[in-house]
Amino acid sequence: MGCSRTFVDQMGRDVEISYPPQRIISLVPSQTELLVELGLSKRLAGITKFCIHPAEKLNTVVKVGGTKQLKIDKIRDLRPDLIIGNKEENDKSQIDALIQEFPVWMSDIETLNDSFHMMRSIGDLTGKAKEAEHLVDVIRERFTALEHRFISEPVRIAYFIWKDPYMVAGQCTFINEMLEIAGWVNVFNKARYPVVTADEIREAKPDVLFLSSEPYPFKEKHIAEFMQICPAAMIITVDGELFSWYGSRLKHTPGYLRTLQSVVNQPKRDNNKNMF
Repeated sequence: MGCSRTFVDQMGRDVEISYPPQRIISLVPSQTELLVELGLSKRLAGITKFCIHPAEKLNTVVKVGGTKQLKIDKIRDLRPDLIIGNKEENDKSQIDALIQEFPVWMSDIETLNDSFHMMRSIGDLTGKAKEAEHLVDVIRERFTALEHRFISEPVRIAYFIWKDPYMVAGQCTFINEMLEIAGWVNVFNKARYPVVTADEIREAKPDVLFLSSEPYPFKEKHIAEFMQICPAAMIITVDGELFSWYGSRLKHTPGYLRTLQSVVNQPKRDNNKNMF
């Protein structure tokens, strides 16, 4: 028999739930993967169509639309006792509507420490505090080893998330946090997700261009287009999930960043690569 408990989410809101929750809807792919990692796959009542990892655990879970285009009626039909979302990834008006009917716990993440706080909080919410703390310890240890890596010359990076128009990850984003942890300098750091022109890209003079696999699915075929803009830069297609998913996938991010470091932290950068 559950009891009523109140938790504070990362937006400072009190969220009262029936504890422990048994019918959870997750509205964010990285947090869905975290819930599975914590052993909660059987308590998932609904997820978004973008919640794809791990596929073998999620194939039969009801899909409630996209992260920004939720099917509210379908969510109602599922009778959740907890909905977990994110300030940036979900549509505010839809979240506000859900808050009127259900307990909604929201994350708000810009830094690695924010992600650790989210993991611990979701562990507390779901009765998996011990498992969440262990996961945080593993991830923190791996990032600490990466942060201690000596980098003699900061590499200037432009991280692309969209084309037509070109859009990059800027300041106060989780992607920027990953770039800084790896020891790189983000050449576009005046706004969160600025739209930039070809001329602005040239003027920024990045040493390396990262073309992310998400949200725009950049592929190796797009490298030639950017070579016309920055012929002297190294251009690499990168795994966007390992830069922007702030749940349990972070276990793999330090190793991936270390591999990228070995490629881009070189005196001579004259080749283009696909790093998926």
